Amino acid sequence: MTVKRVLFKEEVLSVKSIANEVFVLSFARDFEFRSGQVISLDLVADGQPRLYSIASGEKDNEIEILFDEKPDGRLTPLLSVLKPGDTIFVSEPFGTFQCDKQEAMWIAAGTGVAPFVSMLRSGLGQNKTLIHGARWDENFYFSQKIENMLHDKYIRCCSQQEDTAYFRGRLTEWLDSQTKLSIDIQYYLCGSAEMVVQVRDILIKKGIPFQNIISETYF
Repeated sequence: MTVKRVLFKEEVLSVKSIANEVFVLSFARDFEFRSGQVISLDLVADGQPRLYSIASGEKDNEIEILFDEKPDGRLTPLLSVLKPGDTIFVSEPFGTFQCDKQEAMWIAAGTGVAPFVSMLRSGLGQNKTLIHGARWDENFYFSQKIENMLHDKYIRCCSQQEDTAYFRGRLTEWLDSQTKLSIDIQYYLCGSAEMVVQVRDILIKKGIPFQNIISETYF
């Protein structure tokens, strides 16, 4: 059963292109949230909103949403051309994909890095390792901020760029090559359903208990 959530009017502050067909939309924060939560977003109050993870820190003045522009999508081509002052409609934040201060590994593909950026900005970066998979170097979104916080615990896996400065291959290949993954920590996964299933299978094969794997799927 799909929960119908009330949408509230917000004013766009900016829409910035940060890579090819990838954007960050921002609006003023007027609600409390927990890092890792999502909002429903649309251009009308009673439409078919899409879900987006919040990329901002819990105390930031603005809410930032990271999204890919899908050429055949219903919403993202319209979001990418919004201007400051335009109106959007968003729900209150919700969701349980949340992390604490304990040691953990974060695993993201593409824009699935957004909730982990929020967690970093909210002070949860200590004892964390982030594995981020992307097609091209430009798709490691917020990379400078992440690198400044995680240093050598930020591992980028680039699957298509031959001259990448990072690990050449998919994040699943990097994980598959590891021989010392801790079975005592939690693993947080965020990406497509295919990525989540593949990574979960790899982790379980390496002895990670199923209950230590927490996932958020992007559709």
